[in-house]
Amino acid sequence: MSAGGYFGRAMVVELTGRTATANPLPLDERVLRAYLGGVGLGTWLLHRLAPPGGDPLASAAPLAFVFSPLVGTPLTTSAKFAVVAKSPLTGLLTDALASSQFAISGKLTGHDAIVVRGRADALSVLLIDSDDTAGVRLEPAPELAGLPAAETETAVRERFGRGWRTAAIGPAGERQVRYATISHDGRHAGRGGLGAVLGAKNIKAVAVRAGRKVAVADQPGVLAAARDLRERSFGPATAKYRELGTLANLLAFNAVSTLPTRNFTAATFEGAPALAAEQLHELRGVARNSCASCSIGCEHIYTRRGGGRQRMEYENVFALGPLCGVSEPDDVFAASARCDELGIDTISAGGTIAWAMECVERGLLDAPWLRFGDGAALLRTLEAIGAREPGLGELLAQGSRRAAAAVGHGSIDFAPQVKGLELPGYEPRSLQTMALGLAVNARGADHNRSGAYEADLSGELDRLDGGAAHVAAAIGTEDRAAVMDSMILCKFLRGVFTEPFAEWAALLSTVTGWDVDEPELRATARRIVLAKRVFNAREGATAADDTLPPRMLDTPLRLGSGRVAALTRERLVTMVAGYYAARGLDAEGNPRPEDVAGLLLDG
Repeated sequence: MSAGGYFGRAMVVELTGRTATANPLPLDERVLRAYLGGVGLGTWLLHRLAPPGGDPLASAAPLAFVFSPLVGTPLTTSAKFAVVAKSPLTGLLTDALASSQFAISGKLTGHDAIVVRGRADALSVLLIDSDDTAGVRLEPAPELAGLPAAETETAVRERFGRGWRTAAIGPAGERQVRYATISHDGRHAGRGGLGAVLGAKNIKAVAVRAGRKVAVADQPGVLAAARDLRERSFGPATAKYRELGTLANLLAFNAVSTLPTRNFTAATFEGAPALAAEQLHELRGVARNSCASCSIGCEHIYTRRGGGRQRMEYENVFALGPLCGVSEPDDVFAASARCDELGIDTISAGGTIAWAMECVERGLLDAPWLRFGDGAALLRTLEAIGAREPGLGELLAQGSRRAAAAVGHGSIDFAPQVKGLELPGYEPRSLQTMALGLAVNARGADHNRSGAYEADLSGELDRLDGGAAHVAAAIGTEDRAAVMDSMILCKFLRGVFTEPFAEWAALLSTVTGWDVDEPELRATARRIVLAKRVFNAREGATAADDTLPPRMLDTPLRLGSGRVAALTRERLVTMVAGYYAARGLDAEGNPRPEDVAGLLLDG
């Protein structure tokens, strides 16, 4: 009998030709308690199932959909899942979280994770509707080729029935663009190229149908906790997300010179007001929506030129707007919509295109039409990437790091990436806790696994002068993210918890029946962070990868206030060394053998 909230098993699906076979993988309660679910459990599964040094796009490479003990409970924001694989963009561990009914139905197939390996002979849909191996089948679907994910979801429901919940790839995933996404219900598991991994398996969609129930240890306690958490989710900590959504960050970041502009050559954008949530809300706002099982409702919908509606978030506006110098809202809306249709990550798309725009300025690429500020050029380039057109499209489909390696001439120095993953919308030189978080993060340049910008913007640290306090703050945000991404709870809830680890331990205890306390959960966070580093070291990562692009370290940033933001190499190296010491790592960033032995990676 598993703990409450768990089934105690994963399903490993092997694709061979036109068939799919399912093999149960028992999950020991020690492992579940050590890694919880979501990103944590996905990391453990990749250690067990991914061939060392393997090609992320090879048939043997596993792709894991991982649920959590909270999925299916009435706890707000708990309808989330993680997708975990080795990234074709970075060559390292990657994970992406998403919210939708797919999470609930996927778990209620009777599994804590569904892992896909192998390759189908033809483009197919993988259907999973119970824990019985007869409930797993592969259905050829050539008619879905080239369709956007949203149209694929509709086609799957029409063919197989409305009870199915679907995660699908767009045409970019089929063509294995290295930053292709997996989408469902209009939301995306976006970063690191997970859609390319699924496309390499010839799987257009994974469809799941709920057929089981999972018990919790203390049903009355869970209901009481759900009522309390729901009430708190309506408080001031989430007001920004309800009122304007994440796009509210745009003007705020512009005001404090931390809005990356024109491939990180500036940190303020003169066109920011036209793209700001405050203006768009008045002129274009038409609806507000919520993820499945969420009471916050952060999703804001705007009208598009010529009709239609588009969900807009800070990151897609930053990447397709200021980063590329584009200020016309309709161009940014159209680019965001096209990324969704093609199934590509907006951050990596924007970062790679911004790099290419600078290459054109410098005479390194022969595409004179590709200029900063040109919305039509932005859309033209997205089409080329999605189709992997010979020349520019094929080059940029590789991401900025690989593209820079091909172009040469020092262009890697201004490629906006860490470990191959393009930078999100936070300027490291003026947010130096965030700079450290981006440098050491296992996934690469990532704001969700290291929300260290919180410390920079809290007013408690000097965000222009990183030091020991910044190291501690970066570790704190990384640990909190590790637990939230494994339980799984939405990051937008983080402000409602006054004693996060103690409160999360209480939630987990109520669901599972385990006697979890704050020290145990802190140890769990550290274990997950270390397990990611061990996986990456296995795949060739070294301390040299824990850094930032040379532009961030060699070129000071002039701020509107007259101040200069300079992040020197020496300062970053000192902070990284402090991070290693605080994590108990050696000088190369690796855990001690005794710590590795305690990670339970052998089962």
